[in-house]
This record gives sequence, C-alpha cells and structure tokens, in this order.
Amino acid sequence: MTLVQKNAPSFEATGVINGEFKQIKLEDYRGKWLVLYFYPLDFTFVCPTEITAFSDRIEDFKKLKAEVLGCSVDSQFSHLAWLNTPREKGGLGKIAYPLLADVTKKIASEYGVLVSGGIALRGLFLINPEGKVAYEVVHDLGVGRSVEETLRVIEAFQTVEKTGEVCPAGWVKGKETMVPNPHDSQKFFSKIAK
Repeated sequence: MTLVQKNAPSFEATGVINGEFKQIKLEDYRGKWLVLYFYPLDFTFVCPTEITAFSDRIEDFKKLKAEVLGCSVDSQFSHLAWLNTPREKGGLGKIAYPLLADVTKKIASEYGVLVSGGIALRGLFLINPEGKVAYEVVHDLGVGRSVEETLRVIEAFQTVEKTGEVCPAGWVKGKETMVPNPHDSQKFFSKIAK
C-alpha cells in the first residue's frame, strides 16, 4: 500500500551528523521538504555511491528548502565507523546530512520497505512541509537512485503548489506547465503535437 497523500509515519531515532549522535524526529523537518531514503546496509557497494551523491548536492536541496535524511537498519556506531572510513576505501568520509539508525527496524517497516531478510529496499520518500508523503519510489537492491531526478521531482511539486498548474512528463525548470482542465490544457497539447 502506498503512503502517498497520507501523513508520513512519525519516527524518532538516533542519527549521526558531523561525528556526533543526535536524536532526530520527523517533526524536526516540519515546514520543509524532506527527502527520506532507505538503503540496505552500511559497508556495502551501491549504498556509498548514493549517500555521497546526495551529500555532494546538498546545496541544491537547500536552495529548494529541502533536507535529506538517510536511514538503514544499522546502528549509529556502524554509521560512525563508515563515516570515519575514507571514500577511496568504500567509506563515506564527511557527509552533509544525518544517517538514522533503525536497529529496531520499526521505521523501515512503517514505511513499507523492510524485507523478510531484515534489511530495507531502496525506498525514497518526499515528504512535504505539512508532513504528507507526496512521492515514493521503492526498488530492488542492485541499482542506485538518481539525485538529479529527486531534485527535479521536488522542484516540480513546488511549481505545482506555486502555480496551480501541473508538470508534464520529463518537466524541468523553465519548461512549460499545463493548466489542468480540458479546455486550457489544449494550449499545451497543441504546441507539442506540431
């Protein structure tokens, strides 16, 4: 079952940020967009490429008034050890957002990404400033996610909210939006039919 259009399941857990342990709650992000993503395990292979890619683009998320939060079923101690491992050795080095420890697996379970083996699928949830899930994508373990697509989707949702118009397939900033009614949408369709 999808969480889209529902209140995001609340959580409180220990996160690691800047080498420190910190209690983090979903409510800490109220009023901002939140990218909450789940990854299978620390010290694996695809995961560090995603975690560092999100960190390397953190300023682009901040420009959209969005925060990023990673989560796995590992402990905060495992997260810290991975953060203290250099990137060239498969570690994370310094990253610019917290990693949550979900050792009870409650958060992964409530977001519907926990599999029977006890790890999380690659789930990504965009939670709007009101605390509702606007977007979710969940997929199998072997393929990493696109930071660029995540940024594009946040920007599209913000555009819909601001203009009341909708974003067609592949929309990016600067492209035309569409008025969502049968009459006015014809302007958009007439342009793309040529």
